[in-house]
Amino acid sequence: MLKEKIALVTGAGRGIGREIALTLAKNGATVIVNYNGSKASADEVVDEITKNGGSAEAIQCNVADFAESEEFVKAVLEKYKRVDILVNNAGITRDNLIMRMSEEDYDAVLDTNLKGTFNMMRHLSRSFIKQRSGKIINITSVSGVLGNAGQANYSASKAGVIGLTKSVARELASRGINVNAVAPGFIDTDMTKNMTDDAKKMVSEMIPMGKMGSAKDIADMVMFLASDSSNYITGQVICVDGGMAI
Repeated sequence: MLKEKIALVTGAGRGIGREIALTLAKNGATVIVNYNGSKASADEVVDEITKNGGSAEAIQCNVADFAESEEFVKAVLEKYKRVDILVNNAGITRDNLIMRMSEEDYDAVLDTNLKGTFNMMRHLSRSFIKQRSGKIINITSVSGVLGNAGQANYSASKAGVIGLTKSVARELASRGINVNAVAPGFIDTDMTKNMTDDAKKMVSEMIPMGKMGSAKDIADMVMFLASDSSNYITGQVICVDGGMAI
């Protein structure tokens, strides 16, 4: 389905990003596995893809850094000549109540989650426009739709991603480029595994479907948006959240 397509997934070394990279590769895309922290985790994703007959490469870049991400994009385009699918997944949390939140924690979350998404779209936009095609999928969050106590920085960053998605979708639609966002709810990842049983029970009670989602649920939606099946969809925020944002 994605044969001969080049996909770049940021923050693809673990969790949702990892599952997205594996899913796109399984469907034929050559995947650039971006990471900032753990090279070992990113290499494991590449190994899994190549063992299953796919093609992938791990490349380190801090997407929050404008100049570094520009060099990253230049290197990718020089080697692969094009990027067909961009998935902006890289994100961090630094949760705290607003009265206790430090400026550093606020800035760090906005820089990675929102500015990082801007940086990658900014640096790849000329290439997408030149080829008059492309799929951009930004991973936002149900927290950016509803807000969440203790996550003022995270919710603000993810709400910002929604505004960014809609604005860039309007700019690029006439050039054959689709820009959409996926808003995960509570997803069963390493991050949520650390929650207490009481916390998990409380979360499940907030979800109409009564359970957390899986990384595969998100990856399957990204796959749909990356494919030709979504050619007439742009500027949308699709909640994959078991009904939380109803």
